[in-house]
Order: sequence, then C-alpha cells, then structure tokens
Amino acid sequence: MADLASQLRNDRLTTAEILYHMPDHPGLLQSFVWQDMDLAPRFPVLHRFLDFWAHRLDGKLHSVKVTSAGLITAAQIRMVGTELRLH
Repeated sequence: MADLASQLRNDRLTTAEILYHMPDHPGLLQSFVWQDMDLAPRFPVLHRFLDFWAHRLDGKLHSVKVTSAGLITAAQIRMVGTELRLH
C-alpha cells in the first residue's frame, strides 16, 4: 500500500546510468545502473545517493543520465475497427 501512496504523490520509477572513473585506472570509465522510486523533477533520493558516492566512494563521477517514468498513467483508449461475435 505504501508503494501505491508514493506513486499517487507523483513518485516515479527513476533509473540513472552513472559513469565513473575506475579508482585504479582513472583513464577507464565504468558504468553503474541505479534504480529507485523518486520524486520528479527534483529527484531528492538520487541526489542523496550521488552525494554519498562523491563523499564516500573512490570512483570519481564522470556523468549521470537520468530517466523516469510514472507507473500510474491514464488508461489508453483506442478505437476498434471490427467487432466479431461468436455464439
């Protein structure tokens, strides 16, 4: 029930692809994918995670790509061209 309440508050499934420099080989980039429910467009949960990364982990951040999608959306309605009935 808590997940539904958070989605109704406009929390969205947020995915971030994080590129960072490997600590032992700074010339190489490594990819990390992070995913959680977060409040768009400010993304406070993602910002807390990135702050943690910057202050506590060795790999220096290079770039972050963020996408988010609402899980509760309006119903999709489409017209049906043909209706078939079987008895």
